[in-house]
Formats: sequence, C-alpha cells, structure tokens
Amino acid sequence: MTEALTSAIETETGRLATIPDPAERFHAAREIREALAAGDRAVKALERAAVNDLKEGRPWREVGEALGMSGSRAEQIARGR
Repeated sequence: MTEALTSAIETETGRLATIPDPAERFHAAREIREALAAGDRAVKALERAAVNDLKEGRPWREVGEALGMSGSRAEQIARGR
C-alpha cells in the first residue's frame, strides 16, 4: 500500500510540475495539499482508535511494548497528541 501511495503522490507531483500557468499550478498544488492533510487527519484518527482498542484492560506500558514505543508515547497518541 505504501508503494502505491508513494507512486500516486509522485505521479501527481509530476503532473503539477507540468502546469504552465503559475497561478493554476499553485491552486492545483494547494488542492493536493488539502487532500493530503485530510488523509493525514483520517489516518491519525485510525491510529488513535487502534491504540485505544489495545488499551482495554492493559497498562500503557504493555500497549507501548505492543507498538514498539514507550507507554507514555502510546498514551499521547491515544489522546491525540
């Protein structure tokens, strides 16, 4: 999945670079950045939900270990930080 996403971003970036009008290129780039930001927010929400699912009945230390991070970092993610 990551390769497909990377490829799509590279393709779109290449397309944007070919837009001759600077103002049009700027607005097209802004649209892409807004879409990427919305996607980032959605993925962060999924991460938060996954961490909170793991938390049920476990101390933060165990959640962190399961995710390869400290328990305090896992708690921060769960709280949206």
